Amino acid sequence: MAIEAHADGRILACFDGHGVALGKFSAEVRKRAQGLRSGLPLALFAGSRRTADQELELLVRRLAQRGLLEYRFGRLRKKDDVVIEPQVADYWPQTPKLNAGTTLALSRFAYLRRRGNEMVLESPLSGALVRICDTRIATALATLSTPQKISGLKQQRGFPGLELLALLVDCRILLKADVAKGGEPRLSEGDENLALWDFHDLAFHARSTQGRHANPSGGLYPYADIMRPPPAVRPRWPGKIIDLGALSSTPSEMISPIAKLLGERHSTRDFDDQRPITLGELARFLDGTARVRRKWKSRLDVSDSAPEVGYAARPYPSGGSAYELELYLAVTHCEGLASGFYHYDADRHALVPIGARRQELDTLLAGAEFAMDAAAPPQILITVAARFARVSWKYSSIAYSLILKDVGVFIQTMYLMATEMRLGGCAIGTSNIDLFAKMTGIEFHVEGAVGQFALGRGRELPNAGSGPTA
Repeated sequence: MAIEAHADGRILACFDGHGVALGKFSAEVRKRAQGLRSGLPLALFAGSRRTADQELELLVRRLAQRGLLEYRFGRLRKKDDVVIEPQVADYWPQTPKLNAGTTLALSRFAYLRRRGNEMVLESPLSGALVRICDTRIATALATLSTPQKISGLKQQRGFPGLELLALLVDCRILLKADVAKGGEPRLSEGDENLALWDFHDLAFHARSTQGRHANPSGGLYPYADIMRPPPAVRPRWPGKIIDLGALSSTPSEMISPIAKLLGERHSTRDFDDQRPITLGELARFLDGTARVRRKWKSRLDVSDSAPEVGYAARPYPSGGSAYELELYLAVTHCEGLASGFYHYDADRHALVPIGARRQELDTLLAGAEFAMDAAAPPQILITVAARFARVSWKYSSIAYSLILKDVGVFIQTMYLMATEMRLGGCAIGTSNIDLFAKMTGIEFHVEGAVGQFALGRGRELPNAGSGPTA
């Protein structure tokens, strides 16, 4: 990335042939901004009252909000111990107070891996990852698999320094082990909802969605220059075949309604905003796909003191009858319903408005529009969220995979209902879990986005061809 300063005061961040406008600044700031190429000390921004320093901080903050900064840390001049790479837009390094009596330990979600020719330390809980430039740092941190007091760490060879330890605590890669609740290790670094997560599940959730990492994401065809595309149909197994064609042929008048719906199902990406979906149609759609049908309670058969568990069945199947999925609707065009952000209360069959900011709502809809490669956002964007604890309270090792299976069958349920109602629908493969957390005020590990579905009245396209569909 390059900082491009113009005589009229404008500063742009330029990368990959694109320029991002950062605002207009004074001549002094335009000159000092070039120092970002080699690095500026964060101490410059520690409450300085100088106008130029405050203006420079504004520029740096804008760069940080766009993920265009990294933070180098080294105890020797011109030699980095680590480089901190932000993974979320609002990351800014902090150094919480530590003292000799503080006990530190590695988070159970922290992991060290190779990335190209580099070693990186990261965690799905962290707003940044740490690129380790000095292998002695990794060695020193490995000792924190067992909780240790800082006073003892200082006596060890290769002590990484108090400031770096504080940065890692801020990143939630290290934790203050002396705040453990009731001696239960899993409760030492968060609430009960976090305690229910297995390491691999949370890593998969945070890295396979958008919002909490800076990796390339989506249909980028990263291996198109390396290997040929895999075939659409698997190569045939050798041996004698048993032909089923004659056994499955059915006269058109005898085709079952479900088989007809399956045959007609397709994805709709263009919607007719002159004839939007109505509130009545939306009510019928939600009633047929997601409304609570029956509730009951059952006591676990594991011990005499086992708790009673409540259940609430919906129209689709769910692993262990957990029914952990919740629906949030971003509405742009719906006759009878104001645009905005809503939660669907599946028990009361009602919509409840949520006071999300307009900018956040627009960002959510723009992401769906981009993911669908559509000309406009959908009339209604349904975000499918999961109350993770509902599944992980029961299941070990397989909780997140079960949730994704539930999302799959629910999306097919929505497709079939939309087809039956002559509405258009389209599953969307991405979701921004950090944005969803900001819109709802719920931490991403408590209830988070696991799927999206666009819904509305499809535009009637004249002379529609027989091109690919999904």
